[in-house]
Amino acid sequence: MSRIASTFARLSGAGRKALIPFITAGDPRPELTPPLMRALVAGGADIIELGVPFSDPMADGPTIQRASERALAQGMTLRRVLALVTEFRQGDTQTPIVLMGYANPIESYGIEAFTRDASAAGVDGVLVVDYPPEECAEFAAAMKRARLDPIFLLAPTSTEQRYRQVAALGSGYIYYVSLKGVTGAGHLDLEEVAKKIPLIREQVGMPVGVGFGIRDAATAARIAALADAVVIGSRIIEEIENGNAETAPARVTALLAGIRGAMDQEHVQ
Repeated sequence: MSRIASTFARLSGAGRKALIPFITAGDPRPELTPPLMRALVAGGADIIELGVPFSDPMADGPTIQRASERALAQGMTLRRVLALVTEFRQGDTQTPIVLMGYANPIESYGIEAFTRDASAAGVDGVLVVDYPPEECAEFAAAMKRARLDPIFLLAPTSTEQRYRQVAALGSGYIYYVSLKGVTGAGHLDLEEVAKKIPLIREQVGMPVGVGFGIRDAATAARIAALADAVVIGSRIIEEIENGNAETAPARVTALLAGIRGAMDQEHVQ
């Protein structure tokens, strides 16, 4: 059983939901990424989504775009992201890591080489925003040969045909984009989320994480009552960029601990 599958199984057995925070690798400085990852775990992260900086992050709002720009300005590459994962794994062999990014860096690296090196570094899954399932059977197969989970997005506009395509190719969990917009946007419609999650679970047969637009502990708790996981990114990036870089790990731990506490309180109720 993969680290991702075992994490969801453990949480399900305890009646709890996964907290999946996102940070951008290399932001605010590359050497701070492993300490920030450890800070996320200390705050209650169950799985970490690590963003691969890219020059044209079309699904990301301005907050994560700025994080990518800061990281790229310091020479971050996909190869360096994998090196940071290797460094993190020296002290943590349990927390699943999912890389989240775009197709171009992976295509430039080479699919077979990337999946081999990502597995060796300790990556557990990869979510490629601009790899729709109908165009990435080869990538998904290479991922599975390397014992990595190919993770896919579903959106409010996704059809049942798309659900079936994702079910056939994906593993690990589904990332449900809770709104029509970019990361960090507002207008989260909890009623719409409540309608979609049961349909996705039925069609796809995987845990469902919800992200885009979750900015506070109260919203995270409400999402946790509906889904299997809560994904939060832009709010964490804001915490990193709006203060001293050296104190960012402690501030991130405190922020995430509040969210984790609200989610667990929802479980108790």
